[in-house]
Amino acid sequence: MDMNFGMREETRALLDRVSAMIRDEVMPLEDAYHAEIGKGDRWTYTVRQAEILEGLKVKAKAAGLWNFWLTDSDRGIGLSTVEYAYFAEQMGKTPLGAEVFNCSAPDTGNMEVFERYGSEGMKQQWLQPLLAGEIRSAYLMTEPDVASSDATNIAMSCVRDGESYVLNGEKWWASGAGDPRCKVYIVMVKTAGDEKPKHQRQSMIVVPADAEGIEVLRPMQVYGHDDAPHGHMHLRFTNVRVPAESILLGEGRGFEIAQGRLGPGRIHHCMRAVGQAEIALEQMCRRALAREAFGKPLAQLGANYDIIAECRMEIEMARLLCLKAAWYMDQGDARAAAPWISQIKVVAPRMALKVIDEAVQMFGGQGISQDTPLARAWTHVRTLRLADGPDAVHRRQVARVELKKYTQEKI
Repeated sequence: MDMNFGMREETRALLDRVSAMIRDEVMPLEDAYHAEIGKGDRWTYTVRQAEILEGLKVKAKAAGLWNFWLTDSDRGIGLSTVEYAYFAEQMGKTPLGAEVFNCSAPDTGNMEVFERYGSEGMKQQWLQPLLAGEIRSAYLMTEPDVASSDATNIAMSCVRDGESYVLNGEKWWASGAGDPRCKVYIVMVKTAGDEKPKHQRQSMIVVPADAEGIEVLRPMQVYGHDDAPHGHMHLRFTNVRVPAESILLGEGRGFEIAQGRLGPGRIHHCMRAVGQAEIALEQMCRRALAREAFGKPLAQLGANYDIIAECRMEIEMARLLCLKAAWYMDQGDARAAAPWISQIKVVAPRMALKVIDEAVQMFGGQGISQDTPLARAWTHVRTLRLADGPDAVHRRQVARVELKKYTQEKI
């Protein structure tokens, strides 16, 4: 089977424009943007933050550098998943990159859900402003009282009551729910009990963020940081009532929607991690050549040549595996792509963590401080080993596929 990991000439030219904007316009504003966090209310955007972020978004949209993630839609610009993977890598090089081009998680996955499975009303009310970058959204799946890595455990109650559904329960790690621009949630809920097969008990439902009965209990901290003003919130739903037409596709179809939503998103996450690793390696090399100790550049001390070489090789291997998973996704069979996506979901964050950690080591004490972006990058990538499924779950899926080649027994 021939696999093509390349891109068309016109797509390459577009990618070059994105790379130039990231390097020349977005990355130079990172420090100024992050310096604003904590000035006043942490859960609002300061005037300066809004100027930076919205100014960059206006430039990107005006230049036609917008909504690249729409890989299978007439609303997009016709990229394949393989082609978009290269864009995700470039956007991963800066924390601001994805939003500048309207390619942020969880919005991309939520927009895909609205486009594929939403009613015309949902598309008008939620998809259009999301595509325009005017609002943000959140995806609520994980719960504090169950092992959500097995999504059949999802237990938030969703009960039909006349022309409404009533929701009760708690969700946490609702990424982006702290953002004041977040206007809508897509929520995984339980609509049936043991009378249904276990993969037909959960559903997805659309809930306005300002619905009566939703309480923000707290922002969850990631290694001591609350990620304000974006945030990962712990929410409680108490008799939250939404119209019956808010259910997506119908009761019991949550897993069907989740597979369509999570597959591409995992590829995007992993390629952004490759981009973070690339930036960390660049910073490591610059530091190794510019800093001296014991009369020599750091590059010439200890095993630093080997460390730099190993980082380069591991980045290249992870990128190729990501592109192979993207290629499988482009073939239109999500089930065939799944084990490849599980592989990269383990490999890419693990590789990026190693490269970032080696860069931290090269910087010494400065590497763990606020004076470099490395500590922030490490905490973000470490979180990725849990987001969209922990390593152990993905390794289990890879092993099951491998073992089925050699046995007819149920694994």
